[in-house]
Amino acid sequence: MNAPQDGQLRGQLRYRADELPFENSYASLPPSFYTRLQATPVPAPYLVGASASAAALIGLDVEELARPETVDAFSGNRTLPGSEPLSAVYSGHQFGVWAGQLGDGRAILLGDVPANEPSPPGRLELQLKGAGLTPYSRMGDGRAVLRSSIREFLCSEAMAALGIPTSRALCVTGSDMPVFRETAETSAIATRMAPSFVRFGSFEHWFYNDRKEELRTLTDYVIERFYPELRNAEQPYRALLTEVARRTAELMAQWQSVGFMHGVMNTDNMSILGLTIDYGPFGFMEAFNARHICNHSDHQGRYAYHMQPRIGQWNCYALGQALLPLVGEVEDVEAALEIYKPAYEAKFDQLMHAKLGLMTRQESDSKLIDDMHTLMQNTHVDFTLFFRRLGNLQLDAPAGDEPIRDLFIDRPAFDAWAAQYRDRLRQESSDDIKRKQAMDAVNPKFVLRNYLAQIAIEKAQNKDFSEVARLLAVLERPFDEQPENEHYAELPPDWASELEVSCSS
Repeated sequence: MNAPQDGQLRGQLRYRADELPFENSYASLPPSFYTRLQATPVPAPYLVGASASAAALIGLDVEELARPETVDAFSGNRTLPGSEPLSAVYSGHQFGVWAGQLGDGRAILLGDVPANEPSPPGRLELQLKGAGLTPYSRMGDGRAVLRSSIREFLCSEAMAALGIPTSRALCVTGSDMPVFRETAETSAIATRMAPSFVRFGSFEHWFYNDRKEELRTLTDYVIERFYPELRNAEQPYRALLTEVARRTAELMAQWQSVGFMHGVMNTDNMSILGLTIDYGPFGFMEAFNARHICNHSDHQGRYAYHMQPRIGQWNCYALGQALLPLVGEVEDVEAALEIYKPAYEAKFDQLMHAKLGLMTRQESDSKLIDDMHTLMQNTHVDFTLFFRRLGNLQLDAPAGDEPIRDLFIDRPAFDAWAAQYRDRLRQESSDDIKRKQAMDAVNPKFVLRNYLAQIAIEKAQNKDFSEVARLLAVLERPFDEQPENEHYAELPPDWASELEVSCSS
């Protein structure tokens, strides 16, 4: 379908919400894969926040998202023309234990629309999260609360700005309708976008129900639509598993490189496209502790920061188990998954060299990086500020180290490592100015700290959405200096240590 006659703006698609040319490729799968249903309306919805950059991907603008009719549509109060709402079934392992059937318990897929930027196959699915009961809600109410919806909205866009593969967040709408978690809260609906929301658990569902034909149908759909380059591979199913393992490994390395912790790396929260999806009790590392657990519900520490790479690998093995009937032999599955560890190590090594401003590689680099992490662990230095301020270090001016030294209680320990780091920089004749430019381009100054999100949430709970917009604007430029927003890059206040995030949303 073509855009309206006046629907071209600087060569890009431009629509009103009612004109979005919806299709629903997922609805082409057999009915056993989903349930068709309508969202459950909420009373008097209002716009909480909107992302201009996400909207631009599908030809909308912020003014369009603010229209009452559009707010109604993205709150689930009316159905957009051409959309075919449905909720998908899937299963999964939760905290390492087989949980059986799960599914979209509060998410409704509207369909897919053309995307302005390449995101194979050039379309994005739109999904309402918190839009009411579905057949897969189990004991839940099908709703999401305002606080978790704001957190997902801000973090989706923050991760995109950091260059990390992720679902996007178009907007958040709210309603004064109460929902009950630990206490009464107000409801909200987040509109999420991704090329696909198919997850590892989608394949596990058919494997554990011994339905090979459905498993094959889903796998063929994913290859045809999202991995067409694999269609002519000698073993397409094995090739798919290899590519997903590679993408997952590289995603884990990217998470580790910015101190991001997902919090709930269950197989039903793992994207078949290697995207970060299903933001729940996430967190960005502050005082460095490799064993930090960001999810208050994770009592065993399964998803602690240092565990994420190996859990990513565990999840890939779970996917390999599900694809075994198609791949053929256990040996073939294991061979396909061998790529995970070297892919992770190569990506992490690349990212660490970039974060340290190193242009070459030497055998001694692994010790330099290991010693750095030991220093960070022993001193619990702030993760983001350490790397950002490290870019200001000058080869021949140790007296200028004070801004970064001030982050350390044990300053002599930093001095010792800094001497080692300076020696390494001299070995490649590093240029202070060029190195700082390169490091500032990969070490963010601004990340979504929990306390910043909490401030925005508390204001939003009082119907002041201005901080959501301000914080979004800061996070969309994480590598820029933004001197006018310096306070968003400061160490967290003492009260931030009392904040807890859990699976409750």
